[in-house]
Amino acid sequence: MVNRLRRTLILAAPAVLALRPFASVAQSPLRIEITEGVVQPMPFAAPFFVADTPMAADLAGRITQVVIDDLTGTGLFREIPSSAHIGRITNFDAPVQFADWKAINAQALVTGAVGLSGDRAQVRFRLWDVFAQTGLGEGLQFQGPASSWRRLGHKIADQVYARLTGEGGYFDSKVAYVAESGPKSTRRKRIAVMDYDGANAVAVTDGSSLVVTPRLSIKGRQILYTSYEQGAPKIFIMNADGGGRRVLDAEAGMSFAPSFSADGSRVVYTVSEGAGSDIFVAEAGSGGRQRLTRSASIDTAPSFSPDGLRICFESDRSGGQQIYVMPAGGGEPDRISFGDGRYATPVWSPRGDMIAFTKIVGGRFHIGVMRTDGSGEQLLTASYIDEGPTWAPNGRVLMFFRETPGDSGGPRVQSVDITGRNLREVPTAGFASDPSWSGLLG
Repeated sequence: MVNRLRRTLILAAPAVLALRPFASVAQSPLRIEITEGVVQPMPFAAPFFVADTPMAADLAGRITQVVIDDLTGTGLFREIPSSAHIGRITNFDAPVQFADWKAINAQALVTGAVGLSGDRAQVRFRLWDVFAQTGLGEGLQFQGPASSWRRLGHKIADQVYARLTGEGGYFDSKVAYVAESGPKSTRRKRIAVMDYDGANAVAVTDGSSLVVTPRLSIKGRQILYTSYEQGAPKIFIMNADGGGRRVLDAEAGMSFAPSFSADGSRVVYTVSEGAGSDIFVAEAGSGGRQRLTRSASIDTAPSFSPDGLRICFESDRSGGQQIYVMPAGGGEPDRISFGDGRYATPVWSPRGDMIAFTKIVGGRFHIGVMRTDGSGEQLLTASYIDEGPTWAPNGRVLMFFRETPGDSGGPRVQSVDITGRNLREVPTAGFASDPSWSGLLG
């Protein structure tokens, strides 16, 4: 019986998807612990979703595959392939034959059904604890344009991930980055936006000018970036589709390294005047600005805490690149990095508990994380060049770019869990650098 109490989510993308619970089932204790990393991924089965309408079979298969790819891509889950399935799901509403799934050692089971009416798709799904023979939470239903089938799959995977880990998902999100093409000496760079997994990439600048450090707002609606089209570097702000482009701070001679506050209302960035550079903050809408630091040093790469009360940044005021934290309204900063080497590009976790950074030591580049007081430093990667970390919406995964040496070398976007496991390349059509992850789109 479909639950008549409905919830609707309006998304930032042009499509509108509706989410609603439809049939309550008992809660179950099945849960995967990921605080210390997972050595043995949880085995799950996701038989292709049932087609509720005759024309929905292909769509059902594609949506199911997105869910499978999302979950297995985390490194926390292992799919039991369809070739090993004993049972078959041909009727979404029929009782689940748990013995068939227990026999192949599936701990979790995802079932679903897809209907298609014109250009509208409807997806119902449930998550089951096979050994307890019960459902995990409510069944849910999503509706939206059939053309948004990848988002439907991502949103289902987010729900499954959240129920099995107790943490928010990160699949229904976007990443802005610099798409690079051409020879190394004359490489063309354009700002582009893609799904978190590299799909649906779209360039939003034309490549006529050098562009760097795109930063996507939490809701994925606006992009900040630095352009050299006027000679000196200037920060521009535009809509995520490339429209509404304008200079953020017309007063600044050289401005760069921008970052949004969590609510998108403010931008913190660097202005270079004379020998040094300082941190400024501006209103994203009006551009009205305030200077936060005054020193002869190079203060740059600022990032807001998620509550908007503090800012981390890098500075050479102590003689070498280190990470500092100060109040968002300015004031005396506290140094938090004290290890060997140099620290750069600090970025505050959306959880508020950690700061990610680039570290250069011993001729190697690393992506690392530390607590916001500088304790608990952990290096996650090591390479010729690893730079520019950005956080997943749930604070569990980082993206960054890795540069390979030589004339044929170039940057590629990578992702890694904050435990240092599950290092993966994010597929892009060509070289890609400077990723910036949005929050969940809604």
